[in-house]
Amino acid sequence: PTLMEEWLAPLAAQAMLIAKYFRLANNAIFCGCGIQLPVALEGALKLKEISYIHAEGFSAAEVKHGALTLIRNFIPCVVIAMKSDPAYEAIQATVEEFRSKDAALVILTDVGNTDFDEIANFVIHCPHTKTEFEPLLTAVPLQLLSYHIAKMRGCEIDQPRNLAKSVTVE
Repeated sequence: PTLMEEWLAPLAAQAMLIAKYFRLANNAIFCGCGIQLPVALEGALKLKEISYIHAEGFSAAEVKHGALTLIRNFIPCVVIAMKSDPAYEAIQATVEEFRSKDAALVILTDVGNTDFDEIANFVIHCPHTKTEFEPLLTAVPLQLLSYHIAKMRGCEIDQPRNLAKSVTVE
């Protein structure tokens, strides 16, 4: 909790800056591998739910099987690329392919990792923690990014259209 608290203020400012850049997007792609794949899927879902931007989540290692055809200029691609990921090199290759298609890249990676500084539009550095806890940290920037994009688009964040607060079973 302390780690996240210290990181939250600078992260919120960075998320707001990135949101200004992507607020007019119509589509977005989120990628992650291993334990980060559910985080990428949740990031895509959150963006869809509160900002009404079409967003899809994919495994970064499998993006070559169809999703790559969707990538073109200005499509925001959010890639979770933590060095602890066993598929880190495959993720790097995916990022390179996205860059070759002129995608707008947002990379979430470890503090101190400079592998993406020259190719990404934005790099969000996540604090070091145990591998098992990394998804807890990488989810936060995606939530903030979705929040700020929705707010800038004038969307109702607390009551998104067509979403029920609870599910009832009859």
